[in-house]
Amino acid sequence: MDKQLSLRRAKRAALLCLLASVAVFVATSLSPRAWWVDLLRAMAEAATVGALADWFAVTALFRKVLLPHTAIIPRNKDRIADNLAQFVQEKFLSPQSLTELVRRHDPAQRLAAWLAAPENAARLGAYMAQAMAGLLTLTDDRKIQGFVRDALHAALGKVDLSRSLAAILDTLTQDGRHQQLLDRVIVQVVELLNREQTRAFIAQSMVEWLRREYPKIEKVLPSSWIGEKSAETLADIIDKLLTGVAQDPQHSLRQAFDKQVAGFVTRLKEDEGLRARAEEIKRELLEGEAVNAYVAGLWNSLREWIRQDLARADSALHAQVAGGTQWIGQALLEDAELRASLNRHLEQAIGSLSPEVAGFLTRHISDTVKNWDAQELSRQIELHIGRDLQYIRINGTVVGALVGALLFGASWLMQRLAGWGPLH
Repeated sequence: MDKQLSLRRAKRAALLCLLASVAVFVATSLSPRAWWVDLLRAMAEAATVGALADWFAVTALFRKVLLPHTAIIPRNKDRIADNLAQFVQEKFLSPQSLTELVRRHDPAQRLAAWLAAPENAARLGAYMAQAMAGLLTLTDDRKIQGFVRDALHAALGKVDLSRSLAAILDTLTQDGRHQQLLDRVIVQVVELLNREQTRAFIAQSMVEWLRREYPKIEKVLPSSWIGEKSAETLADIIDKLLTGVAQDPQHSLRQAFDKQVAGFVTRLKEDEGLRARAEEIKRELLEGEAVNAYVAGLWNSLREWIRQDLARADSALHAQVAGGTQWIGQALLEDAELRASLNRHLEQAIGSLSPEVAGFLTRHISDTVKNWDAQELSRQIELHIGRDLQYIRINGTVVGALVGALLFGASWLMQRLAGWGPLH
């Protein structure tokens, strides 16, 4: 309504200027001759011509006005749509302009600064907590739970456990990684054997074994001393053995370990009996009521804990999300190379995606404008820029008056120079 009122007032002002110039022209034409009367008439005449010409030019943009090549906007709606879409694509959605936008504004820096602000991190944490709470509410629906369960069963049903496990072990054993695991196990076992509690446990176990297997002999033997020495000897033997394995990359036990692992991987890939056993285990897991009930109970307990935590003002999940968000922002702020890498990846993504996205948006713009009613399009354009066009009419009236005055002055000067005498 404000734009319509403003347009109406501008049209009224332009019309009043036209009527004023016509009135002055009529009045001066009927008045006795005098130089100033002739000047006013010339100005009014030129102002009227300028006002009428600009009125025709402005009106011809939106409506048909007797002469050909009028109603320019309604007649050229489709071409306007195509040109507008092409303009948007070339000037705003081209890969060059979008990548330049990334370089100019450094979105990684802006994102890092936003995430590092405590209030923004807290706000994002609250939003994520709300989303999580809504998701938990959604999962209360039995149909959705059934759908998720069926989808999980369908996905797991297609998994070949033996081959999947073989692939995992292939990855773990690549480049001797399993030997590193063996080294860590050896270190832990050696440390365990060297503890007093371990040796005391071995000694006690030895004494109990003597009492159980040889009760009569145990009574005459120093069983406590035998237990301690046995524990010490056994620990030393195992310690030396494992230390030797740890220090010798080619130790026979290492080679045996390699063979066992390689053989197990081969069996997982080729042994039909082992594969059948793996499929049986998978079927028991999927179809067993105990497993399904356990998983359901575990999920219900977890969901209830999450719901109760999110309901508290001091929610641990909310605090963790907010803290993680702030940490990410701070890490980005402190790592210029990471920000530059993010910006480069964003530029590459824009470069690869922008042609398709730009094509879709430009087609959408073009098709949308083409589907508009021609008269409605004309009315909307006039509503938005018509007020400025009415000022062109007003300016045409003023400029016409000034041109009329200049022409009158030039005519008067030429008559004076030609000796025609003064104008009346």
